[in-house]
Amino acid sequence: MKLRFLILVLSVLLMACGAKKGVVTKKKRQNQSVKKEVVKVVSKPKPVIEKVEELDIPKPRTSVDTYIETYSGIAMLEMKKSKIPASITLAQGILESASGNGRLAKEANNHFGIKCHGWKGEKIYHDDDEDQECFRKYKYASSSYEDHSEFLTGRKRYANLFKLKPTDYKGWAKGLRAAGYATDRRYPQKLISLIERYQLYKYDAEVLDTPLETIEDNSLESTQIHTIVKGDTLYSLSKKYGISVAEIKKKNNLKSNNLSIGQILKIK
Repeated sequence: MKLRFLILVLSVLLMACGAKKGVVTKKKRQNQSVKKEVVKVVSKPKPVIEKVEELDIPKPRTSVDTYIETYSGIAMLEMKKSKIPASITLAQGILESASGNGRLAKEANNHFGIKCHGWKGEKIYHDDDEDQECFRKYKYASSSYEDHSEFLTGRKRYANLFKLKPTDYKGWAKGLRAAGYATDRRYPQKLISLIERYQLYKYDAEVLDTPLETIEDNSLESTQIHTIVKGDTLYSLSKKYGISVAEIKKKNNLKSNNLSIGQILKIK
């Protein structure tokens, strides 16, 4: 009897030890499993972008671009008729009309600031050098361009401009100021700047059917001009500019030595 009881106790103890050992083994396996999962969660770093391509974004159009697109055809047509460089006409139009946004352009279609000067058509009054000066008013902008051509071709003080090469936009710009078209001393520089910035000379090349390179080369050497003032003589001009009297006369088709105030002479 005692032997049976002893065997029973030993059996119970052995079973208890086996159960405890099993629990410990299970915990170890769980821990190992967790460690493996942590390793798998680690992700690869994202690739670094080394270069970003520049987007080809077009430049915004300006009122000058719109003006040129609208009136370049008319300027070229007038060049064919009157021999006034289209580049000069466009540059004057841009400057005088504020790219078509000035009051005279909007309300009177006057793109060149031409004053009445005996004008019999409609008129508009606008502050300029003096208060409420009289300016010409046109029904269409194209009429303003036509009148601009007639204004320059029909007045003797601008006659010498037409002796310049049609590609000499610098000479034309300086000659307009010298002949009294504008009072602004920087008027020639403003016209030249517009012509070169927007490559308006390409319209001259199109009318003349001349390679653009020819116009660009000619722009490097513009004609030097002189406006006659009181006291000027051919001899004094020859000394001033280092050129002979005979050469001055030849360049300007002069048959005598007589000069008139305001007359424009080509020097070089």
